Amino acid sequence: MTGDAWNIGLNIIASVITGSVVWASGRVLRLRRLRRKQAFFGPSSGGECLLVVPRMVSADNERSVHRNDAAAMLDLASILGECGAKPEVIFHDQVYQGLADKPEFCIGGPVANRRTEAHLRSVLPGVRIGGPEERTAISVGGESYPSHTRRVEHALLAKIVRNRRDKPAFAICGQTSIANRAAARYLDSEYRALRKAHGVRGRFCVLLRVIESESYGPSVVELVRDVTDEAFSPAPAEAPEAASA
Repeated sequence: MTGDAWNIGLNIIASVITGSVVWASGRVLRLRRLRRKQAFFGPSSGGECLLVVPRMVSADNERSVHRNDAAAMLDLASILGECGAKPEVIFHDQVYQGLADKPEFCIGGPVANRRTEAHLRSVLPGVRIGGPEERTAISVGGESYPSHTRRVEHALLAKIVRNRRDKPAFAICGQTSIANRAAARYLDSEYRALRKAHGVRGRFCVLLRVIESESYGPSVVELVRDVTDEAFSPAPAEAPEAASA
């Protein structure tokens, strides 16, 4: 083999080795990111994940689903697809025997989703949704957040973890169906920030604001504040009204 041919051969071998190292490094990084994402959301490759569908409140049929909630399910399905999980879809009024035996995404507020109502009652006692003035107003931490439909809407996004061995449940509780979709998209895009703030297995509850949904759809979402401590603690009892003289 001449000197030129030998140099060419060495260059080819070096390129193959370099390409193999880059490919292997990229694969390791992708697998590492996948494992972190699976650890945060709960599903394993080939495992099942529960999607709880809300009803369309304005429809007579209990099994009607708003198109924004259907779109939110597709956004969540992309998360499950990346994690290699299989979705199991149930309607909000179906009895599901079990809690925390598989990861769960529960969409919609308590009026539209009975399972959300149960989560709020049993795990998020510091949150109240609805009241004498507006049934969708979200109250937490001593503050009330009403909805101005298509202008300013709010959503609670919570990760519920009862103990270290349980699978997490994500409650996506918007004041409107488009707020549900906005919160689902926020969870998909901002899960790294949530993981950094609360850990892989930590629970959290954040309040989100959706701006000008009539013009921007579910795209403009702001974090109002982290309400984890207030949401998971019982709300302080209201002082009784003074007896009239």
